[in-house]
Amino acid sequence: MLIPHDLIEAETLTRLLEDFVTREGTDNGDDTPLDTRVARARRALEKGQAVIVFDPDSQQCQLALREEVPKEWLEE
Repeated sequence: MLIPHDLIEAETLTRLLEDFVTREGTDNGDDTPLDTRVARARRALEKGQAVIVFDPDSQQCQLALREEVPKEWLEE
């Protein structure tokens, strides 16, 4: 299930993005400041390059590239 980023409260979205960009394996040795990485992720959402995917079974959100999610999810 996709969650439109503009329906998420600003502070909640920031925390979600911070959580995503600090997860193990997402930095790949990148020492870019947290604020910069969050801003990049936010821009990707705003440009439609990334989407927020919610898994109801695990109750967790993930950030994914639009091109990586099933096309039928984008049509819902």
